[in-house]
Amino acid sequence: MMRGDSATTLPDARLLDAFPCLRAVGSEEWSEARPTVRAFPAGTRFFQREDAASYGMFLLSGTARISRIAADGSESVMAKLSAGEVCALLVLSGLSGRDYPGALTAETDTEALFVAKRSFLRWLHAYDDLRSSVFGGLLDGMLRMSEQSESRRTEPLEARLARALLHRAAEGQSLLNVTHQELAAEIGSAREVVSRALRRFRNCGWVETGRGWVRVLRRQALETQLRD
Repeated sequence: MMRGDSATTLPDARLLDAFPCLRAVGSEEWSEARPTVRAFPAGTRFFQREDAASYGMFLLSGTARISRIAADGSESVMAKLSAGEVCALLVLSGLSGRDYPGALTAETDTEALFVAKRSFLRWLHAYDDLRSSVFGGLLDGMLRMSEQSESRRTEPLEARLARALLHRAAEGQSLLNVTHQELAAEIGSAREVVSRALRRFRNCGWVETGRGWVRVLRRQALETQLRD
């Protein structure tokens, strides 16, 4: 699952570029936290309930999807996590003493800093700069989640689907390794509904589809869905 792990004895320049607030952590506390940087390829589910029981996590590079896992095992994408941010669900579940109810999936190639959960929670209490940075990021994330929820209520499904496909193809990649279920979770719909919309896109010549993949053929046509 991992492309590589590297232990780090002090917050180096790369870590501080993503999280300047880590400067507040002393060398002894840093060592006690057993910090490790891990790299994950796009599509990897790299953080979930079992990981959150032991670790805090800082996203250093790339982007990830935050999904909520319901009691029946169903999954819905709540928000995106970008480099320099910490998952809101992780912080709130840790501070409340409740199990982490979500999962993080790498949307692009991703690197993350893992530290011992006890250290992670202690730093939030002890360091004003770190607490301000993390909770400021949480506020921004919650506002984005609210905007996304409002969009799901008001934006037509086919526009949401076109937006999701265009976002995934934003780096010039036309072939997307994504299932209908993953797209449904991302845009807040049912797999069957997404499959019907994709069939319409395919019949119009905008995309090709196969088992576990979608190829974008006509970006401009998908972009018109955002304006209609």
